[in-house]
Amino acid sequence: MTRKQKKTLWRIIFSFVLLAAAALLPEIEVPFNMWPYFGQPLVNEAGEPYYAFPRLYLFLIPYLVIGWDVLWRAVRNIKNGQVFDENFLMSVATVGAMAVGEYAEGVAVMLFYQVGELFQNVAVSRSRQSISELMDIRPDYANVEREGQLVQVDPEEVQVDDIIVIKAGERVPLDGTVTQGSSALDTAALTGESLPRDVEPGDEVISGCVNLSGLLHVKVSKPYGQSTVARILDLVENSSEKKAQAEHFITKFARYYTPAVVFAALALGLLPSLLTGRWGVWVPRALNFLVVSCPCALVISIPLSFFGGLGGASKQGILVKGSNYLEALANTGIVVLDKTGTLTKGTFAVTGVHPKDCAPEELLETAALAEQFSTHPISRSIVKAWGGVPEQNRVCDVEEIAGHGVRAKVDGREVLAGNQKLMDLENVPVTTDHQHPGTVIHVAVEGEYAGHLVISDQVKEGSAQALRELKQVGVRRTVMLTGDSQGAAQAVADQLGLDQFFAQLLPGDKVERVEDLLRSKGPKENLVFVGDGINDAPVLSRADIGVAMGALGSDAAIEAADVVLMDDDLRKLPVAVRIARKTLTIVRQNVVFALGVKFLVLGLSAVGRANMWMAVFADVGVSVIAILNASRMLKAR
Repeated sequence: MTRKQKKTLWRIIFSFVLLAAAALLPEIEVPFNMWPYFGQPLVNEAGEPYYAFPRLYLFLIPYLVIGWDVLWRAVRNIKNGQVFDENFLMSVATVGAMAVGEYAEGVAVMLFYQVGELFQNVAVSRSRQSISELMDIRPDYANVEREGQLVQVDPEEVQVDDIIVIKAGERVPLDGTVTQGSSALDTAALTGESLPRDVEPGDEVISGCVNLSGLLHVKVSKPYGQSTVARILDLVENSSEKKAQAEHFITKFARYYTPAVVFAALALGLLPSLLTGRWGVWVPRALNFLVVSCPCALVISIPLSFFGGLGGASKQGILVKGSNYLEALANTGIVVLDKTGTLTKGTFAVTGVHPKDCAPEELLETAALAEQFSTHPISRSIVKAWGGVPEQNRVCDVEEIAGHGVRAKVDGREVLAGNQKLMDLENVPVTTDHQHPGTVIHVAVEGEYAGHLVISDQVKEGSAQALRELKQVGVRRTVMLTGDSQGAAQAVADQLGLDQFFAQLLPGDKVERVEDLLRSKGPKENLVFVGDGINDAPVLSRADIGVAMGALGSDAAIEAADVVLMDDDLRKLPVAVRIARKTLTIVRQNVVFALGVKFLVLGLSAVGRANMWMAVFADVGVSVIAILNASRMLKAR
């Protein structure tokens, strides 16, 4: 509890004691000769005249103690043109109750309203805390080597390529590559994964993790503003700004609902009273009507439900950029997935060398020299398989053709290394009919076909389980898009049990396929695309919901995505869908329950079958129950 919440709690306790005392105190006699005079004098048992101390004064003390802030907010809001809110409703209802002699009820309504407000504030604070726990990943400092000494500086002052030192127990302040030392990193705050991750020289580390054991020297690869921890904090801080349709509906509903019920209560109190003259009957009914009408249960519990859903997802290492995307996830019907880095590890290895008229070693060397300047995983795997040290002076005029391959001059000869499309583009006849369950890289030298390499990717351990669980949560169709060959795509699709796949696609082709799938989806279905590469950014933006891999994914993909899986574990996607659906279920429960109880008690109030205590339950009681129900999302697993 915050200091302000504790202060409110003490006010509630003090007011309750004063209310109980005022209700239990007998009538107080004021001697006849004392001022002020309170109405007509009475006569006690001794025959002496006296005045009865008005009980209103006794109840005004606890009323002002507990309700002064509500009255002040109502006056201030009216002055600013914001009339119809819960402060106005509570003020009119309780002042009216005191005016018609319902002193205890008037104080009790304000008291229980403040109890509900306190309960709501505590629930919201806890839900905010569940998300703001991620703020603990913000690094306080970085140890930088300067003139042989370790100096603690602000992470924002560290430059790319600086060497930082991370001691055991310290948080990794910036993204980089380990240059010296080995250790285990606690990544739970980022990924929700409790198992530590071992790192050694050459491994990449991301900011926000905790160094558990050894001393690490890390070469910084990104400035703080572009680091993993900075991106996460930005996503968390801005996630509540993007509201779901249900939240927009409730905001609009309250805008029209509140003035409508105020005028309805006014009509209920005035019209029958003017016709019948029974002001003491109809005015209390109108006051009950006002108390019941307060829309607190909806206005608070629905945003709290979505906030809890966002917090529950973040605990699982799933960052959702707004409650509107959480709501959209609940209606996932089609899941489209990129292959490399999403369904597979993206760690390629050369599994076959098939030359035409030269030695296998010569074919591999030629391909490696041509591919040495490319950062594509396939290119790196070819260089790694060759094992030699690339001699850059043997290669010139390197041109990387997107979606096709590489053209370069090696030892003065033009070399082409790429897929079938590159060979077709350059009119090089491919003289092989081998079918390989992998990616085939064809090599041509001086326009003559020289042979081909087979590069295979490895399927991630959790991919098959993730696809099975997506089917279990109601996903109708799973589709894979890849730029790889038909044979490589077929092998992965058969292994994972995908419903459909499309191979040999360029980045533009992927967008076209997603457009076709969007046209084929059901009226209440959403299409989710999952990817991790730079070339996935256009598709992530076009899909109903874009999901990016956060640990290994590119910055462009993470920026374009609506949901980020921080540990690159595809099994988190069905978890996200379950969290989204549970959130929507709780929202619907609160809407139906709150409106059902309110309209029932409103009707009973209008016909005189509901007293002030029933009105208090319909407002404060329903709010507390709805908030409790919404808070279940904070503990969702």
